[in-house]
Amino acid sequence: MKLLHVVPTYVPAWRHGGPVAAVHGLCKALAARGHQVTVFTTDVHGAGTLDVPRGVPVAIDGVAVWYFPVAAPRRLYRSPALAAALAGVAGFDLVHLHSVFLWPTSAAARAAERAGVPYLVAPRGMLVGDLLRRRGRLRKRLWIRLVERHTLARAAALHATSELEAQEAARLGLPLPPVYVVPNGVEAEPWDPARETALAPAVRAALARRPLLLFLGRISWKKGLDRLVAALAEVPGATLALAGNDEEGYRASLDRLAAAAGVAGRVLYLGPVHGADKAGLLHGADALVLPSYSENFGNVVLEAMAAGLPVAVTPEVGLAALVREHGAGVVTAGDPPLLAAALRRLLADPAAGKAMGCRGAAAAARELSWQVIACRMENVYARILAARRATAGAAAAIAS
Repeated sequence: MKLLHVVPTYVPAWRHGGPVAAVHGLCKALAARGHQVTVFTTDVHGAGTLDVPRGVPVAIDGVAVWYFPVAAPRRLYRSPALAAALAGVAGFDLVHLHSVFLWPTSAAARAAERAGVPYLVAPRGMLVGDLLRRRGRLRKRLWIRLVERHTLARAAALHATSELEAQEAARLGLPLPPVYVVPNGVEAEPWDPARETALAPAVRAALARRPLLLFLGRISWKKGLDRLVAALAEVPGATLALAGNDEEGYRASLDRLAAAAGVAGRVLYLGPVHGADKAGLLHGADALVLPSYSENFGNVVLEAMAAGLPVAVTPEVGLAALVREHGAGVVTAGDPPLLAAALRRLLADPAAGKAMGCRGAAAAARELSWQVIACRMENVYARILAARRATAGAAAAIAS
């Protein structure tokens, strides 16, 4: 198949979170299965731009990636150059759109519709009622009415990464196409103790603190870090390592919370981590904690599972059901006293934690490798195209 993926940001724009890695993982795996995969994206990287060629294909892991510059208003990722490239959308069999509320998705949807090419939409956690109410409620309601309702109604399918995300989208009362749940995948990265010499001093110092709770991801209000810091006061002796970029300037609020709770000395900020530092933390911490208020999937949970690290998540995390199903950790309410109690139990029994990690690693390898996920997505594409052919055949028969 000739597949076009349209996404506002793409590798190496890692600071934009899990969707960047997830979309690339999927595209890379689809290309490995013999499909011709093209990505249209922008050059946005936080407040700056990527140092990449623009308007020409860049080969990344078998995927042809086209980066386009954006114009004002920058927050919508509007790109006239990308719009011009979409004139060639008729040359693709199918278009996969990743995001909502942003210009590239609506522009690509309209182009595909005009060309008669089926498209599916992956909201990537952005069609969640709680998020819509908390951030930009009026603006997003207007966008849904004027743009997104049409985009979703004309889509061939909605791609949700978890049952939780599918349920959240259904609750919005929008006209949705058929919904397919296909999770993100993971590539397990084995750990070699010899790599310890390559660790940053701050990471090495964090790993020397025991027990060590790890949060890995964007430092954001959405991640429930306020209740995690409050819970830490009731987990004696534990250190919390926060590894991720702070695009929202949220650290100052967390510093105040930590000081008020008396745990400032037990909260370490490591900044963004990659490569050996990230792998070392996933293989060396005692548990990963993701107490999000809303999380359509939770890529870091899957990465922790693949590394054999037990996890503690709130029910609002899309992977919570998988964690519970496979006994890969604990699912607990995010209220600080309840979260603290769950963390104390987890840390009190290292053998049980190790067994959870082993079960998580087995489940990740068996069910959630990118090879398995790419095959599942390929089947979704095939069903969409078969339905389109059947519809076209029926219309031709009636016309004749």
